Amino acid sequence: MSEKEKAASEGGMDYLDSLPRRWVVTYIPVLVFLFVLLFPFYWMGMTAFKPDAELLSKAANPFWIHSPTLAHFEKLLFHTAYPDWMWNTIIVSVVSTFVSLISSVLAAYAIERLRFKGSRLTGMGIFLAYLVPPSILFIPLAAIVFKLGLFDTRWALILTYPTFLIPFCTWLLMGYFRSIPYELEECALIDGATRWQILVKIILPLAVPGLISAGIFAFTLSWNEFIYALTFVSSSEVKTVPVGVITELVEGDVYHWGALMAGALLGSLPVAVLYSFFVEYYVSGMTGAVKE
Repeated sequence: MSEKEKAASEGGMDYLDSLPRRWVVTYIPVLVFLFVLLFPFYWMGMTAFKPDAELLSKAANPFWIHSPTLAHFEKLLFHTAYPDWMWNTIIVSVVSTFVSLISSVLAAYAIERLRFKGSRLTGMGIFLAYLVPPSILFIPLAAIVFKLGLFDTRWALILTYPTFLIPFCTWLLMGYFRSIPYELEECALIDGATRWQILVKIILPLAVPGLISAGIFAFTLSWNEFIYALTFVSSSEVKTVPVGVITELVEGDVYHWGALMAGALLGSLPVAVLYSFFVEYYVSGMTGAVKE
């Protein structure tokens, strides 16, 4: 046997020897992680398509469907205000995300690129504001919303959601703006560009991954927010999906599990689709945000 064949044979044996270790170190942990991550979605899908007879039967297989049905989706879409909840959630999430992104871009650029005295402390203070839990803020915010006459309207949510979206988005964009070379901005200033032109034509095109990452984060938080939506909205036609599903599909101690899971399944699809399209930009933006 030649030296090359011997080396190849030894390499193959090394791979076989390391295969059990790969299963223990890599494959099994990944499989366990995937199971823990995906099983709730599987259970939600099974429950959404199961008829009530199977849901309430002790003899039925809890992990499989024998007679799939769309009755729960029909009840959800045609016998509840779910379409209105979905439309409210879309409007509130999209508008809140755009307002938060615009404010965060201006704040992050001013803090990170203008180099004024106390900019670092300002950035740290903005990030610390994000750490304040919404469960503490919703009481004073409720008083403000009521005095402004915005209670039980979409504007109550659109104007309060940025209170927790802007701080984190600003901190995220600060980290990404920090990774852009200052030389580009200095050359533009020498050529006579204004700060606004630099922001629009140089910084923002280079920060697209960071903008997408911050936008996805803000949209997801707005879409899933519960405390403010529960506190500031009471009419069924103004509720968002997280609040409407919980408050309208639970009657006392009676839980309409099929409709609940159908509502949760439909409510999670837009966010899942959004992540699937922009996952690469999201990872790139999160990576750039932690660069020094």
